[in-house]
Amino acid sequence: MNSWIFLFLACILSGFALIEVPLTDTFLASLSPFTTVVGILTVLIFSLILIYKGVRYLFTTK
Repeated sequence: MNSWIFLFLACILSGFALIEVPLTDTFLASLSPFTTVVGILTVLIFSLILIYKGVRYLFTTK
């Protein structure tokens, strides 16, 4: 199995962590919209990469 897949899964999990990080009542509260957007983009991009690699693997002939 390709070890890059585990890296992509870790990136998806870190994206979910960025979406859910509680920044209220901290000095980083102004960055909350930024971390949410970056988290959503991370999850979307790496999920699409995993779907693409999975579909490509299904249609390769060996």
